[in-house]
Amino acid sequence: MDEVPQALRRLADDARVTVRRGGAPDPDGKCVVYWMQRAQRGRDNHALDLAVHVANALGLPLVVYFAGIANFPSANLRHYAFLNRGLVDVEEDLAARNIAFVLRNAPHESHERLLSDVGAAFLVGDENPMRGPERWRRDLAERIRIPFWTVDADVVVPSKLIERAQYGAYTIRPRLYRLLPEFLVPHQNPKARHEWKRPKGFHADSPHQDMTQGWKELDRSVPPVEAWTGGHRAAMRRLRHFVSRLLKDYERDRNRPEVDGTSALSPYLHFGHIGPVTIALAVDAAVKKDPSLQGARDGYFNELIAWRELAVNFVRYTPNYDTAECAEDWAKKTIAEHARDERERLYSLKQLEAGETHDELWNAAQTQMVVHGWMHNVLRMYWAKKILEWTPDVKTAVKWAIDLNDKYELDGRDPNGYAGIAWSMLGKFDRTWGERPVFGKIRYMSGASTGRKFDSKLYIEQVQALRAGARVAPRSAP
Repeated sequence: MDEVPQALRRLADDARVTVRRGGAPDPDGKCVVYWMQRAQRGRDNHALDLAVHVANALGLPLVVYFAGIANFPSANLRHYAFLNRGLVDVEEDLAARNIAFVLRNAPHESHERLLSDVGAAFLVGDENPMRGPERWRRDLAERIRIPFWTVDADVVVPSKLIERAQYGAYTIRPRLYRLLPEFLVPHQNPKARHEWKRPKGFHADSPHQDMTQGWKELDRSVPPVEAWTGGHRAAMRRLRHFVSRLLKDYERDRNRPEVDGTSALSPYLHFGHIGPVTIALAVDAAVKKDPSLQGARDGYFNELIAWRELAVNFVRYTPNYDTAECAEDWAKKTIAEHARDERERLYSLKQLEAGETHDELWNAAQTQMVVHGWMHNVLRMYWAKKILEWTPDVKTAVKWAIDLNDKYELDGRDPNGYAGIAWSMLGKFDRTWGERPVFGKIRYMSGASTGRKFDSKLYIEQVQALRAGARVAPRSAP
C-alpha cells in the first residue's frame, strides 16, 4: 500500500476493514462513494463513518449509493416495502451530515455506471457474510479500477477476529466478550466537509416513491404488514420502548410469546436500520442508571451478541449453511440411522404454509409469521422441529423451513434464520440427547411441554384474532 496516502493507511488498519481492491485513489476522481447494502442507516454506521473519513482525507464529497435490485433472492413486496420506508430516514440523516444520497432502482442500478457517472475516486461498502452478497463484492472488486474497501458494520466484534467456525455459543462467547471493551464504543457520526453537486441530467430515484414500480417479476403475493414500519426512527422508538418498559422484566417475559417481552428488533437488525452497537450501548446505559437490570442485560447480550454473532460466524465459515450438509458428523450419523423411520403424520408444503395441521400451537405460530411477518423465538424452534417431524426426510424439511422463513419473515434471508433452522433440525451448536424416532439424538420438543411454559391458549387466541382481521397483533410483537 505504498502508494496510498498515510491518512488512508491508518484507516485500513481498522479491524472492521477489508481491503478488497487496494491501490491509490483515482487522482481525477470527483467524490468518494459508499455503496450501502447491508447497513441501511445514515447514523451509527461504521462503514459510513469510514467513508466520511476517507472523503475528508481526500478533500472530496461523499455520495452514498443504494441499488434497488429487483431480484434479491427470496425477497418479495413485504420485504421491499419495509426496506423502502427505511430509505426515507437514510436520506434525511445523510443530509444532516452533508452527505448526498443516490437511489437507483432497477433497471438503472448498475454499480459501474454509477461509479462512472459520479466520477468515483474510491469505493467503500458493507461486509455481508451471505453467499450471494459476498460473491457480488468479490466480482465487483475484480471489475473496477479504483480502491474498494468493505466494513463489518453490523456486528459488535469484527467477524474476522473470530478466525474459524465456532462449535457453539459457549466457545464464541468468551472470545467475543473479551473484545467488547475495544469495540462496544459510541459512534462518532462525523460530517462530510465537502458538499456534492448533482450533475445536470443525473438519474436518481426518490425513496419517497414505490421502488418496486415496473418490476414485473417481483413476488407481490406477500403483502406488507401495517404494524411494522421500516427505518431508523421506528427502530429507535422500539429500542427506547424496550429499554424503558420491557428490560426490567426481560428475564421473566422473554420466553412468553403471549406478552410483549422481547426487543423485537430483529427485522431492523436484518435490514441494518439499527446496529447492534447502538442497541447494546442503550442497554448498558440503562444498567448504569439501575444496577438491578444487570441480569436482564446479561441475558439480552447473550442473544444480541453471543448467539447473533455465532450465526454470522456460522454463515461466514460454512459454505452450505442453508442445507442439511452443514450438520456436525454426530448429527449426520443419527440422521442417517433414522432416515427410514416412519412419520406418524406427513403434510404437504401447501398444508404447512396454510397452517393446516393437527397442532393448534404450530398453526398459530405459522399464521403469525404469514400474517404478521414475525414469530417469537421460542416458537421458531418448535416450528422448525415439527417440520422435521412432518416431512419425509431431513433434506426436504430444511428446504421447506428455509423457504417459508425467507418468504414470510421480515427478518428472513438472514444468518440468524439459517443458524436457527440448523440448530432446530440438525443439532447445530447443540449436544446429543436421548434417542427417539425420527430425531435420533437431536433435541426434541413436544407441543405439550412447549405449551406449558407460557399461556399458549392466550397466544393462540391472539393469533386467531389477527387472522380474522384484527389490527392488534399478538402482544409478543410491536
